[in-house]
Amino acid sequence: MIFQSVSDIKNKREKDFFTEKVLLYIRIIECLSAEVMDTSPEEIFLIPKDISNGVVEELKNIGVIETRKDLPCLKKILTPTLFVRFISSVELFLSNPEIYNPWINKLRNRSRIECRKNILTFSPTVVDFFCGAGGMSLGFSKSGYNILLANDIVEECLATYTLNHPEIPQSSIINMDIRELCNKVTNFLPYPVDVVIGGPPCQGFSSANQQRIIDDPRNELYKYFLKAVEEIAPKIVVMENVKGMLSVAQQVVEDYRNIKSKVKNQIVHYEVSYQLVNSADFDVAQNRIRLIYIAVRSDIVRARNITPENIFEGLNKRKKPQHYILKDALEYIKPLESPRIKGLTETDDEATGKKVDINPYSTSNEYLDLINDHRQIPLTFNHKARYASDTNYKIFSLLGQGEDASNYKIKGIMPYEHRLHCFKDKYFRLEENKPCRTITAHLRMDCLSHIHPTQTRTITPREAARIQSFPDDYIFMGSYLKTYMQIGNAVPVLLAYNIAETIKNFI
Repeated sequence: MIFQSVSDIKNKREKDFFTEKVLLYIRIIECLSAEVMDTSPEEIFLIPKDISNGVVEELKNIGVIETRKDLPCLKKILTPTLFVRFISSVELFLSNPEIYNPWINKLRNRSRIECRKNILTFSPTVVDFFCGAGGMSLGFSKSGYNILLANDIVEECLATYTLNHPEIPQSSIINMDIRELCNKVTNFLPYPVDVVIGGPPCQGFSSANQQRIIDDPRNELYKYFLKAVEEIAPKIVVMENVKGMLSVAQQVVEDYRNIKSKVKNQIVHYEVSYQLVNSADFDVAQNRIRLIYIAVRSDIVRARNITPENIFEGLNKRKKPQHYILKDALEYIKPLESPRIKGLTETDDEATGKKVDINPYSTSNEYLDLINDHRQIPLTFNHKARYASDTNYKIFSLLGQGEDASNYKIKGIMPYEHRLHCFKDKYFRLEENKPCRTITAHLRMDCLSHIHPTQTRTITPREAARIQSFPDDYIFMGSYLKTYMQIGNAVPVLLAYNIAETIKNFI
């Protein structure tokens, strides 16, 4: 479920997530209503004289209450003003459900239950560890896989994941440390698992010459990822990591071969291969090179003659000779200005952007059609520009595309001139006629390495999400800065989709 009943809220954390989702519901209704009725939001939300039985039933369908007796509690949690706006939003939804349904269904428990009835139980199955905001899961889901379990320890990531994956029951999205989960993971799995996917953090590369990667305490999560694989014994494993892990790749191969799982009374291990993969080769408007490991269970290798090398060969056949460029990702989205006052990142504003806004464009391009599955999406989410100081704003205005912190134009105002040897990429204006440079979680720090190619600001979370090939209606939850972290850590959706499609041909 996306909502818990208001009577079950136990702490401030749960209250904050609850309120964020209610506010998202209100903003969606507000935007769509203003567009259809051609009126201002202030005129839309009127104080209801009474709360009808129909509204109460719809509040139950959403999942925020269990009975009418919960209404005073709901009002207390939301504050009276927000409560009035919420009730008015529900009334508007009931008056024209066909207008709002496609865009509000993720925020209705009943709709999410209906969505799950369409899941095919004979689809190939997946478990996603370190699932983050859900980029890899989305790629596999688009390919027709059934996600049996998703796990992460970061609550904001799972809030985003849960909202955008209504096909997965809440009980299958596990907020738990993998060190606790790995020994009991099979208790959560109703069916055998075809594929395990994940990208465990590995920090201990420098010790590769002294000790094995699995023994380095900095790589503990990698170690427990392998334990989970051993416990589940999937047919195939896909592990994604940074290209720096290439230095210990042979150790990883050895670690998989040392796995001992029991399948039909025989002990099996895994055969592994690895390749550096650039997402730009798979329809993503971004140069993002990652190390991909593919492991196949040894009995599958023997019985079906399926090897990791076979799968990589199939993946490489899906490479596209022509790459999408940054301009493709940044087209047909509202131009914005940088806020010049601090503390406005959570404040909606016409000039600097909003959490939810009307998409003013009815046109698209080939790349946007691809990431949006040829759907016309009337709303824009998470498109909010970031604060720029006077110095940074001046630098943004001076740098041309492809120019960085070493450029002579900003020599007199560059704040890090004395550390240019390590801060050359501190400022960089993106080039619109090339695939974008890598989107990283570091964007949450300041975004200065990703200055918009034609506007005097850095890129927004929505623009970063497009570059990562997330669809425009994939909504990122949590604070503004944490949305950058979620997007930067994600596996590009279309890269995951191509991997999923390749594996499906074999299993």
